[in-house]
Amino acid sequence: MDISALKTLIPSSPAFVLDEAYILDSLNKLSTLRTQSGCKVLYSIKSLPFVPVLEMAKPFVDGFSVSSLFEAKLAAEVLAGNGSVHLTTPGIRPDEIDDLAAVCSHISFNSLNQHQHFAAQLAGRASVGLRVNPKLSFVKDERYNPCRQYSKLGVDIDALWQTSVMDSLAGLHVHTLFGASDYAPMIKTLDKLIMYMGNKLAALDWLNLGGGYLYPQIINQQPFIDLVQRLTSQYNLSVYIEPGNAVVSGAGYLLATVIDTFVNEGKSIAVLDTSVNHLPEVFEYQLSPQLHEHEPNGSFPTLLAGSTCLAGDIFGEYRLAKPLQLGDKVVFKQVGAYSLVKASRFNGYNLPSIYRYNADGVTKLKSYTYEDYRQQWSAD
Repeated sequence: MDISALKTLIPSSPAFVLDEAYILDSLNKLSTLRTQSGCKVLYSIKSLPFVPVLEMAKPFVDGFSVSSLFEAKLAAEVLAGNGSVHLTTPGIRPDEIDDLAAVCSHISFNSLNQHQHFAAQLAGRASVGLRVNPKLSFVKDERYNPCRQYSKLGVDIDALWQTSVMDSLAGLHVHTLFGASDYAPMIKTLDKLIMYMGNKLAALDWLNLGGGYLYPQIINQQPFIDLVQRLTSQYNLSVYIEPGNAVVSGAGYLLATVIDTFVNEGKSIAVLDTSVNHLPEVFEYQLSPQLHEHEPNGSFPTLLAGSTCLAGDIFGEYRLAKPLQLGDKVVFKQVGAYSLVKASRFNGYNLPSIYRYNADGVTKLKSYTYEDYRQQWSAD
């Protein structure tokens, strides 16, 4: 990505830019891993459900992973029958189960209660599974730990293995972490699953190992290849993975322009024409996103702030080679996942326009107007 070119080619900001080459490279690496291991790959669209991204991913994956009816409908529409749609969510509504069955090929219920209430309605329509909580915690921050105490996510493995429900399932789904750069947690999870379930796994059709791993960026893929081949040879299972963040996070950039500068209590502050509401995980995680212009030894420490009235609308403090001036552009990196899908128009500030960057240059894919904002807040 030529970031200097971005600043020249994109006339106004805020702008969200997708690096097509990065996405295609990630998808090619996943395709190679799929061939080497024999697994099936689902793109998890919750990270970025932008239709051009789904169309880009479609030739490289076996389907999409979804978490709601709307996501499922969008996935089925893009796939047009050429791929599977796998759903797992704590939020299945009784009035949506028939619609879900019409567009999902696989549904993993989140609880024994869900299974009891809805499984019969899926007979002959969707492959039925359960999400299992293996009670192995690999995430220190409890807000993002699927296996935290009193977790709402999945059936407690201690309860599941003692029930007869396993006899009526086609598969299991497991997801325990995020952002993993090696397969040690997956191996520990699988070892526990086998210890509890044993040959009951052989009665299943599939096992979904979820997401949370940076599959294309992991250097040593052999542990994963061995793991999948063990599952397929020993238990005759189809093995699925659900990368999302791993596909798009590094492909996303947010371009912003400085609209004010001042000094407060000795601190240089630059106000941008964007907001942490365009990158909500900055506020949720209390982290500072990577800034292209940051230099560790830069002589000008500057606090970059968003333009809303929220006091905590702060991206962080960065060191710069020179002071920022009105009209200067800056670029945040590694923001492709969980940004646009969570972004809001707080204070009425517009959402970023969306661009694609490739060898041919920059192409605007989507922009928003006042009419979009007004429609959002108009009564039906």
